[in-house]
Order: sequence, then structure tokens, then C-alpha cells
Amino acid sequence: MRIDAHQHYWKLERGDYGWITPEMSVLYRDYEPRNLEAHLAANRIDRTIVVQAAPTLSDTDYMLELAGRSERIAGVVGWIDLERSDYREQYRNLKRHPAFVGFRTMIQDMERAEDMLRPHIVEALRFFAEEDFPVDLLLKSHQLPAVLKLLEQTPNLRAVIDHIAKPQIAAGEWEPWSGQLAEAAASNPRLYCKLSGMVTEADHRNWKPEQIVRYVRHVVSIFGTDRVMFGSDWPVCLLAASYDQVVELLDSALPVGLGESEREAVFGGNALRFYKLEHLLLSGS
Repeated sequence: MRIDAHQHYWKLERGDYGWITPEMSVLYRDYEPRNLEAHLAANRIDRTIVVQAAPTLSDTDYMLELAGRSERIAGVVGWIDLERSDYREQYRNLKRHPAFVGFRTMIQDMERAEDMLRPHIVEALRFFAEEDFPVDLLLKSHQLPAVLKLLEQTPNLRAVIDHIAKPQIAAGEWEPWSGQLAEAAASNPRLYCKLSGMVTEADHRNWKPEQIVRYVRHVVSIFGTDRVMFGSDWPVCLLAASYDQVVELLDSALPVGLGESEREAVFGGNALRFYKLEHLLLSGS
């Protein structure tokens, strides 16, 4: 089963996507399941994981509503407000929906990434570690030192780093990103990484496939083929590439010599395991 482990839907009239502005012409419109269907079919993608596009509970409710109407949606990675003392109640309410498979923390939007190390945040993430509940970590490369400290304090957290921690590919950034990500990969065998969001960190108009290959192969070398997963980041990827281009890019950028089972893991199996969706294989859905 081929899974796109990271894509988004939004409806602008909902009003909570502050980061989507009219200047982002290709993104400043509604994106719903019907807009993605042809691309999934063309690339033999069976199901997707839809990830929050706004830090609101109402956005999560919107995605869960979509999941109830679309068989293509395997799971929803929503949002939980960890600043509120009732985060456990938020979690239990969302867990009533079978499509709710994880939530995402928006570290990249913090002025100080070290704010993730505040006691109440660490306590909350330790709770989710005990629950063995998947957590997506959205961060930029310069925030990796704080995330390394966070991982030290939450050693059993089932977590995935989105978009390979957003190195500045357009500027050719390599260190300290590559070393710090390798340290993160070695720190926690339950930590995964999404091979996603790379074209938008490159030059949107002039990126070359060979620029991305170096990053992909480093991530695979440090995490292994059993802890990385394909994500299109559609429709955000449209700022730099089409859905077809993103799939083709990763397919060609993976290390030479990977077996079919390893490629299947990257393009679906690992996402099913991380988000606890193996039952989809048994049901054949």
C-alpha cells in the first residue's frame, strides 16, 4: 500500500490560515480531496495522511470531517493546544474519532525553540510518550539543538521530524544541520523523519534534482529505510513543483540499490507502522 504521509487540505473561508496570503497566488484558494484525487491515481498512491494547516482545534475538526467523507484519507494529524491545562481532555475528545492518528507541534513558529523545554510542555509530551501516541515535530534547522534537548527529556516519544528539519537547501546549508540531525536519529530509535518539503526549501524556480539527492541520501543513511517516509507536502509543494515532480524526485533520489521491500517501506509501510495503521493492510482497504 502506497501512502503519502504528509499533505494538507484547507478552505479559506474558515478563516484560521493566517500564513496563507493573497501574495501566495497558487496557495490562496481552497484545496479539498477532489483536487488531489487525479494526482493520487496517477502516482498509484492509495491513501494519505492529512496534516493540520492551522494551529486550531476547529481545523482538526474540519480534517476529521473530511476523513469521514473520503476513503483516501487514512489518518489525520491534527493539533492539540499544549499550553492549555486541559490538553488531555482535548486528546481524549479527538481520540473518539478513528481517523485521529497524531498531532503536530509548531516549533517553527516559536520565537524561542527553547520554549518547548518549559516544564509543562515536557510533562505533556511525556504523557503522550506513555500513550505511545504519534507526534509530528515541525521545526527549522537552526532549532535542532533545542529539539535534541527535548528528545533527551522525552526519550520514549513516538515522534517524526517533518520536512527533514527544513535545512536551507537554496543556500546550500549542510552543517550543522547534517550532524545535528544525525545526533537526533541516533538519540531515539522511535524517532522518524519525513522526506518531504524539500523543494520549497530549495530555489523555487531554479532547483535541480541533484541538489535534493544529497539531502535525501543523508537522511536515509542516518535513519535507515525503516524510519523515513514519503510526504508530498501538497499543495504547499506547488510553490516549487507539481505533485508528479515531487514523487519522481524522491523515487530517483533514494540510494541506488534499495530493494523493492525497502522502497515499499519508504513509500508507505513506515507511515502505516508509525501511525498505527497496519489494520488497513489486513482489511485490504
